Amino acid sequence: MLQGKHIVLGITGSIAAYKACLVIRGLIREGAEVQVVITPAGREFITPVTLSTLTHKPVICDFFNHQDGSWHSHVELGLWADAMLVAPATASTIGKMAHGVADNMLLTTYLSMKAPVFIAPAMDLDMYAHPSTQQNLQTLRAWGNLVIEPGTGFLASKLEGKGRMQEPAEIVRVLDEYFPGDSPMRGKRVLITAGPTYERLDPVRFIGNYSSGKMGFALAEECARRGASVELVSGPVSLEAHHPLIHRTDVESAEQMRQACVGKFAQADVAILCAAVADFTPTQVADTKIKREGEQLLLRLSPTCDIARCLGQMKRKGQIVVGFALETDDEEAHARDKLKRKNLDFIVLNSLQDKGAGFRVDTNKVTIIDTEGKTEFPLKAKREVAADIVDRICTLLP
Repeated sequence: MLQGKHIVLGITGSIAAYKACLVIRGLIREGAEVQVVITPAGREFITPVTLSTLTHKPVICDFFNHQDGSWHSHVELGLWADAMLVAPATASTIGKMAHGVADNMLLTTYLSMKAPVFIAPAMDLDMYAHPSTQQNLQTLRAWGNLVIEPGTGFLASKLEGKGRMQEPAEIVRVLDEYFPGDSPMRGKRVLITAGPTYERLDPVRFIGNYSSGKMGFALAEECARRGASVELVSGPVSLEAHHPLIHRTDVESAEQMRQACVGKFAQADVAILCAAVADFTPTQVADTKIKREGEQLLLRLSPTCDIARCLGQMKRKGQIVVGFALETDDEEAHARDKLKRKNLDFIVLNSLQDKGAGFRVDTNKVTIIDTEGKTEFPLKAKREVAADIVDRICTLLP
């Protein structure tokens, strides 16, 4: 919700600068007040007159006004803004932001910014893919900046690939969803696990399951949409997280997932344990491929650490821990046993007996069970199921 929000829009020297006009119109249409700060290179692509006509504010280009000598205070801009958006953000500006260079008004404003900063990269595909650019973006993400991933398509170089600035409507949507009004999830820190885990037998084989990660990723997107900062710990999946408030950690084995979760749980307000973690792992992993010899292959397996139970034991007052149970028989009894044994606030039960629910589909049919009873939901798209689950979490938040 952008109504009444103050947005500093930084424009850099990219051909995509012309799209800034559409970004401005979209922000103002949603009720935001926009102040443009443009780099000297940015002025070569779009004129301050055009931008000031749209924002109804003078465009800030330099450190001071050349006519009367008045100073443009980057400190005051940092205090005024509810968010800063750099769109387009060139490789040069991204590099300077990542290394504390402050040689123009946009960069000094960034270094003074108290509000969240959104970055919309725009450059040729090879520049975007270059290790230095990727390292700079990773540095900025690690500092809490929110990167709006560029799109894939036809570029000014006449090449085609990833690097074009995200469409203005999508940029506006991301900012709008960052301010979700009075959602109880706003500002909360949420830990989510998703996908399967793979337990290696040898260099080419593993024990795993059919989990696609779709439910966990839907939950991550829903929490982020409502303003939560999400730590997503994912097993091997082919999905991508899109919202800039989602920070993703990829793991393979149950032990790797446990270590990642334990390290992040202390800072979390909510943990949603949606991953289909392997219950057993081989006691010994072969260094070379196991050959097909003899008529039988005997494997010795050991139980993996129960991540939900581990975090349930670590849970402090005020933390919320949600578990999942996928059962094939005596579903509710097994789910209630896990609810109690793992010290969960509630558990989400789904059954392979229900058509359209379970692994590798876009729908799910769940029952939410807590100590006071249960709530059954009809078959829905997983994104809608995610909204139902997050709605229940919101009722438990202080």
